[in-house]
Amino acid sequence: MPATALERGAAQTVAAMHAVMRHRAQALVEQVQHNASGRPGPRVITGKYRASWRADVQDEGPVVVAEVGTSAPQARRPEFGFVGADSLGRHYAQPPFPHLGPAVD
Repeated sequence: MPATALERGAAQTVAAMHAVMRHRAQALVEQVQHNASGRPGPRVITGKYRASWRADVQDEGPVVVAEVGTSAPQARRPEFGFVGADSLGRHYAQPPFPHLGPAVD
């Protein structure tokens, strides 16, 4: 088999992996958003937190990597809960409402 055919096949494989990873990462984002749409997950107040979830897929050589996440500063609290005083001295006993973990599982 000529080397060009192998290179073409490799490029097609990476492109297919990218498409599959993009599809699965977006499916994960959608599941997280669904889980963050009310009980047993966190309640929706404005929808900004739920809408902040994104997926980014990158080719790193022959490896395709997907990152799913949010830049929302409150993301850890709904997922893991929070007990204690915040930086302003307010006290909370907020239970966890996991939505990312169950989506990944």
